[in-house]
Amino acid sequence: MAKILCVLYDDPVTGYPTSYPRDEVPRVDHYPGGQTVPSPEKLDFVPGQLVGSVSGELGLRAFLESLGHTLVVTSDKEGPDSVFERELPDAEIVISQPFWPAYLTAERIAKAENLRLAITAGIGSDHVDLSSAIERGITVAEVTYSNSISVAEHVVMMILALVRNYIPSHKWVLDGGWNIADCSARAYDLEAMDVGTVAAGRIGLAVLRRLKPFDVKLHYTDRHRLAPEIEKELNATWHPDAESLVRACDVVTINAPLHPETENLFDDALLAKMKRGAYLINTARGRIVNRDAVVRALESGQLAGYAGDVWYPQPAPADHPWRGMPHHGMTPHTSGTTLSAQARYAAGTREILECYFQGRPIRPEYLIVDGGALAGTGQHSYSTR
Repeated sequence: MAKILCVLYDDPVTGYPTSYPRDEVPRVDHYPGGQTVPSPEKLDFVPGQLVGSVSGELGLRAFLESLGHTLVVTSDKEGPDSVFERELPDAEIVISQPFWPAYLTAERIAKAENLRLAITAGIGSDHVDLSSAIERGITVAEVTYSNSISVAEHVVMMILALVRNYIPSHKWVLDGGWNIADCSARAYDLEAMDVGTVAAGRIGLAVLRRLKPFDVKLHYTDRHRLAPEIEKELNATWHPDAESLVRACDVVTINAPLHPETENLFDDALLAKMKRGAYLINTARGRIVNRDAVVRALESGQLAGYAGDVWYPQPAPADHPWRGMPHHGMTPHTSGTTLSAQARYAAGTREILECYFQGRPIRPEYLIVDGGALAGTGQHSYSTR
């Protein structure tokens, strides 16, 4: 029988919910492009419930224990005495989330002699050392597309929040003020701006499509160029690299996976090539930008605003400089873990587990590493050097 170690974020500080604002979430059958949503044999939770926290357990306990397996669920993941560190050596499967990642480093993988499968409940498997997983023959899978639209919606929200100066304006209301000049002194229309995405995969393309009705000029860079008919549909300009794109854009959104080619991409040099007063949105991964370079760019005015929900490490320490930098719209890593998204990534996690235990192939679109090599989505999205 297998031991499954699942690392999830903490329950709400007010306690696990006994009721929810809505009675249901709309059902989605497929994603743009036709990929079907997860299709496990059964669900042991009601879509719309909080299953992404510790008490929610991704709705997996009844299923796994009915098969005789052991499920350990914890949020304690940091340090040598953490529950994660203690339980890892004999775990066969590790389940983690991008929002509260259990970092499977090369050192930890070396200690986990029984590890056969690492599942990301969500999308983005950069918290797993993919080179070590390849070397050890560990399968790495994620629930591709499960929360891509959730993130795309968050990107659009953050763009508007920065450009329209929404967050400081809302604070004036909370503080009892009516300071219209202060609110409008940094507020602009998004209309007619040049907006570009670094990467135009599932999330980046969804962002472009949602921005088109705002009558902006769209740009993108991606190593896989969009089909001509999509470029025509969006009237989007392709750029061969990030430098070309940022020189042209008033707003830049990062929607690329983290790998050696993207790590520290937005450093002092690249930020200096952006238009003065541009906005940068990052819901991809914190290490794609240089932490301190972002602070310097905001303090100097090179950037008019920075927003995102990805940090490094996660959770971010209380003294992280992004918490206090000017003109930011940061949130915890929440864009992909709405209650709507949780229903899909929890269902996808169960589907992957069903396949694993029944000896059936895992969907190629869920695979990042398999058989000692990048596989499926991993071949398209990741690089190990």
